[in-house]
Amino acid sequence: MQAEKLKVLTGIFGDYRRSGGEFLFHCPRCKHHKLKLSINIQKDCYKCWVCDYSGIGVRRLVRRHGDFNDRKKWSEFDATFELTDLEKLLEGQEQKEHKVNLPEGFQSLTVPNKSIASTKVRNYLARRGISDIDIINWKIGYCSEGEFEGRVVIPSFNNDGYVNFFVARAYIDHWRKYMNPRVSRNEIIFNELFLDFTEDLIIVEGAFDAIKAGTNSVPLLGSTLSRKSKLLKQIVKNDTSVYLALDSDAENKAYNIITELIQYGIDVYKVDTSGYEDVGAMTKQEFSDRKQKAIKIDSENYLIYQLSRV
Repeated sequence: MQAEKLKVLTGIFGDYRRSGGEFLFHCPRCKHHKLKLSINIQKDCYKCWVCDYSGIGVRRLVRRHGDFNDRKKWSEFDATFELTDLEKLLEGQEQKEHKVNLPEGFQSLTVPNKSIASTKVRNYLARRGISDIDIINWKIGYCSEGEFEGRVVIPSFNNDGYVNFFVARAYIDHWRKYMNPRVSRNEIIFNELFLDFTEDLIIVEGAFDAIKAGTNSVPLLGSTLSRKSKLLKQIVKNDTSVYLALDSDAENKAYNIITELIQYGIDVYKVDTSGYEDVGAMTKQEFSDRKQKAIKIDSENYLIYQLSRV
């Protein structure tokens, strides 16, 4: 079977050189000219000695860098690597890239502005624990006129750098806290441009939660992970480990998402958010501490997780 696995890996990464029990290939991440990606088939792990691209499970490399036929062949070797209907769907048509315009009157807070409105918005964000660095990283702004006047605006960008969504939250008293563009949440990934699906991904409820959760965080925006979800497809395609940190009153939603992810062999870690309204109510350090204590839920302890909900 090792020879057959090597044939698949060679088709993906090119020729290799053997070194003891390891096989050296060209690294697909740093693209070093020498064979620096070490794959140990027996121990089921990999590591690049230049860029430190590493992980457990050679299947991850096959999912991330191989094509449909590579994944299909590998599924015959690995009982934990099932080729699902969703993976077949990944080989089909690419999803349409949505573009939206920022709302009328949008003013970026990344540009110096001492207006009364700008000061009010900055004070509002400071009360929510949002720093100047966060404002820059998330390209936060506000609207001074038009339909979205009186709202903080957090834009989202697709992989091509175009705005594909935005969250507009009232910073003054308003009966309607949030206003968003009319775009299907299944067809976009919030801030896709800045996400790395080869690293652990944090899934939260809202954009303010994502800011507190930190790097590589994505909000569901009131939606979930359905089989039509672009986010789910990217997670499965890249075999991305997920830290799930939904609101404490969204247990049923969390259960459904965990069930969906485990079905595709995704490593899921459930972050305890109890005691807080949402992740956005935590400090960044508090969330980091909770994330460190996250409980891994896999096929082995999934039944225990189910029973704990009864």
